[in-house]
Formats: sequence, structure tokens, C-alpha cells
Amino acid sequence: MFQKPKSNLLAMAIGVIAHAAQAAEEPITFTAASGEKVEAFHGTFTVPEHRANPASRQITLSYVRFPATGEKHGNPIVYLAGGPGAPGSGTAERQRFPLFMALRQHGDVIAFDQRGTGQSTRLPHCSSSVTVPIDAPVSDAAYAALYRKATVECGAFWQGQGIDLAGYTTLESVQDLSALRQELGAERIALWGISYGTHLALAALKEIPDEIDRAVLASVEGLDQTVKLPARTDAYFARVQAAIDTQPKAKALYPDVAGLMRHVHARLDTTPMIVSIPGTEGETFLLQRGHLQSLASALIADPENIALLLSVYSMVDGGDATLAANLIFRFFDPRPPIGMSAMPTAMDMASGISEARFALVREQAKTALLADYLNFPMPHVAGVWPGLDLGDDFRTNPKGDTPVLVLSGTLDGRTYQESQREATAGLTNATYVAVRNAGHNLFMASPDVHQAIHSFLEGNGEIPAEIEIDLPDFTVLPPM
Repeated sequence: MFQKPKSNLLAMAIGVIAHAAQAAEEPITFTAASGEKVEAFHGTFTVPEHRANPASRQITLSYVRFPATGEKHGNPIVYLAGGPGAPGSGTAERQRFPLFMALRQHGDVIAFDQRGTGQSTRLPHCSSSVTVPIDAPVSDAAYAALYRKATVECGAFWQGQGIDLAGYTTLESVQDLSALRQELGAERIALWGISYGTHLALAALKEIPDEIDRAVLASVEGLDQTVKLPARTDAYFARVQAAIDTQPKAKALYPDVAGLMRHVHARLDTTPMIVSIPGTEGETFLLQRGHLQSLASALIADPENIALLLSVYSMVDGGDATLAANLIFRFFDPRPPIGMSAMPTAMDMASGISEARFALVREQAKTALLADYLNFPMPHVAGVWPGLDLGDDFRTNPKGDTPVLVLSGTLDGRTYQESQREATAGLTNATYVAVRNAGHNLFMASPDVHQAIHSFLEGNGEIPAEIEIDLPDFTVLPPM
């Protein structure tokens, strides 16, 4: 969170640093979740909601600028949050706050709230009238159909609120980055992104390459990788098994993770479990395979949560679904009507999926451990809003010689190393760093990751091809 500085003298002192193009900024005191405070600037500017529509309404975009502290003031470093839907300013408040501060030695660091997030113009949440039965079996096809129905209803709701959903695409966000660059008075900007933030960065490298100085990308999601390949998720579980096998105690408990999961899924398909709803007086729901596949999809991003996943499956296999129920109702309570947010829904639907990839996903999902739940509700709602999909030209990979640093975790359960290589194959000046035993959220995994980023931004110094961190103990549950 942030607030205006109490001291007028301090505000004036900071204001001297701001150059003319930043005249619309106001000095603030930015407070991290840790309680740490730093003086910064809050800026806003307006852009059309949908640039192709001459009658488009204007929306406000917001950012926080942390001024450079080093002697060398390079191009502004713009942080692109993941999701889509996470706010840059919100990310800066939490665990990555020290890295935001450390990168200031290279230039101003910008926590950018992409359209529809954070302090930028927000869009109302949609709560549809569509509910999913919790006391009767629901097939995968029926579940997807319910989500499509809710998506149609929510689309009508947002349009009724005067929102042009066609404006919430990655290409519009690329133009927002160009507008932000101009607002900052910079000839070029550096990009620093993770997950969906890298999807946006790749689109920027393709659409506005002359405006991008360099890019630090972690856990890369390619332009045709909004929907991940189920077979690669299966390969990820094989890597998890190999990691488990290095720990004798964990190996004795979980000698065949894939086999355990398939056994539990088959059991729930045959006999779903009646489970008490946490915090209620006797209310129950029917635990089905899809619930566990959805839960697993939420837990596999980082290895720190694998012990929790293993415990869930082991307990359900033994007839105890208490832990599963607690987590399901913590992550996604299945009782209320289906609800969704406009920005992430539209962004993912617009980035879409090519027909060839869609066919491959459908075929692989038939036998994959998590079927096609990792990406839910994509590709299930693809095409529900006609005209939003950006097309296959958008989904072709970028090419160019912009310097790019690609950081990938070997135990990332959402974006996989081979997929990241494919997505960045056309970037001839890319440097790859494998962070062994790290997951999706790897920026804070090791000081060596930070040093690699510093070396890259400085443009000198050796960057290691591999960084190794310790595995978590797969027999110990993380704090909940």
C-alpha cells in the first residue's frame, strides 16, 4: 500500500528528482507487507479501453516508480506481473519487495498495474447464476458446459456495464507499455516479468522491439502456450518422482506418485466420497476426481507444496478426505455460483489456442494425470465470446536480437523448460539459466538468481548456465 509523504519538505526533495515527463506523478510512501517503507512516486495516465474503437471510453493505468539509487541510471525496469490479473504494485508489497529495491541500482523500477488490475481502472467481478451441483456426480463435459454458460452470462453482464471486452487483450497491453514508456520520458524500457508477464513481454518483443532495451523473463509462457500440454505435465510428475527418489524416507512413502494418483482417480470415478464441508454443521459434498485434479493443478507450481499434494492423495487412498476437503474449500469453494473476473478471462480467451495445439491437448488429456484441468477454464471456454481471439499470427513466436535472460525452474509445474525453450527459440541473444530444484516462483529462490539478474542488467559478468538450490523435504508438510 502507499500514501503521500507527511513531510512537505521530503515531498519537495523527492520531486526534484522527477523529470518533466513525470510531472503528473505524486510522491508517496510505499509500505511493504513486511512493514518496510520507501519513498516512491505514484503515476497515472489514461489510454483508450479499445484502441480500434473510435468511441472507446478512456481508462486509467497506474504505476509505482521506485527511483534509481545507483550511479548508473539505465532504462526504467518495468515489472510485469503474472496471472493474468495480478497487480504489479501488489507484487512489490510482498515477498519480492527486496528484489524490487535491489534492482534500483540499475535504474528506476516500475511496478506497473496492467489494465484491469491493482490501482488501474478496475472491472466489476461477475457472479453468474450458474451453480455446480455439489451433492451429485458431474462429468468433465458437464462441468465445462456449465462454465461456458457462466462465461456467456458474465460477458453479457460486463457489456451491460459499458465495458468493451475486446480491449482486454495482450496486444492492447503491449500498447499500454508503449504509452507507459512515453509517460516515463524514456526512449526504451527494460522488461522484468514472470509467467503471464513473460507472455506480455514476448508480445512486446514482437510488436514494439525498438522500444525494448532488454528483458528478464522467468517461467516463460509462450504466445501459443496459454493452454499447457497435458503430456508435459505428466513428464513434470516424472521429474518430481526422480526428486523424491533422492530422499530415502520420501521414496519409501511415495515409490510411485503417478500410480497413486491414477489409483485414486479411478477410485473416485467409481465411488465418489461423501465428505463433510469444513466449518459447517453436517453439510457435505461429493468429492470427485475433478476436484483432486483441480487441487493438484493449484499445488504443483512449486516443489514446496508437493508434500501437501502427496499427503492429500495418500490420505484419500486410505479413505480420509479431510485434508483434501480443507484445501478444496480454501482454494475454490465449489458451493457459490460460478464467478469470474473480466481481465484474466478476456486476456486468456484472446490469446487463445491454435487449432493444432487444441487437437493435441484434447488427445493428450484423455490419458494425462490431470486431464485438461491445469488450464481450466481454458481451452473449455475458447471461442465463447466471438471475435475476441487474436488469431494464429499473434501466437507465432517472436524473433530478434534483443538481449533476454530466461530463468526456468526444473521443478516448475506450470511452465516447462522445453516449452520455454520453444517459446524463445527465435530470440538469438537469449541467455538461459536453469534453476535446479526451483519451481514456478523462482525469483526469491536463491541469491544466485539475483546475481544473475544483476549481471545481465549490467551487461557484463558471467552468468551461470545452472543454479542449484536445495530440495524441500517431501515428507514434511509446509505451513498452512
